[in-house]
Amino acid sequence: MKKILLITSLLISTLAASAQKNTSSSYIEKFRDDAIRIMHETGIPASIVLGVAMHESACGNSTLAQHLNNQFGVKGGGGAVFYKGHKKVHTAYKKYDSVMDSFQDFARIMTERKQFSHLADALTHYDYLGWAKGIQRSGYAGSRKWASQVLGIIKKYDLHDLDEKPEDQPKATDKPQLAETN
Repeated sequence: MKKILLITSLLISTLAASAQKNTSSSYIEKFRDDAIRIMHETGIPASIVLGVAMHESACGNSTLAQHLNNQFGVKGGGGAVFYKGHKKVHTAYKKYDSVMDSFQDFARIMTERKQFSHLADALTHYDYLGWAKGIQRSGYAGSRKWASQVLGIIKKYDLHDLDEKPEDQPKATDKPQLAETN
């Protein structure tokens, strides 16, 4: 009997882990073009836009993402009200008409708020490491692990491949070229 329970629990945990990966993959597929568009418009790396959204919204599964289209945990806008079951919930978080509106507001915050706007002036759209650390240092999240968590997502799902590199910079997946000798 114990073996059956052990096997059943292992199977359930494996399925849960698999479902999370599928959720992450489908989230990336669904919003990658929006993140790339924002990168071209604002200079914020697409990997940062997607990585932060995935982290803050649990790949669109958080309560804020589900009820408010808030992918980044942005507060303000006079607060919002939503229903969770039959319970009315008042929140200080911002409500958006669409996920894309949430993405665009995140980009606006990063480029227009004095707290973060220096990042767009100092960093390029392929320096996702500098962006993650700069966003954390500028006070976006209270956790000391925030940047490393976002960077972990970026690396795990190769989101840095969405950021355009200059011709002379190799992508993370490129192997260094050895000079030919004659």
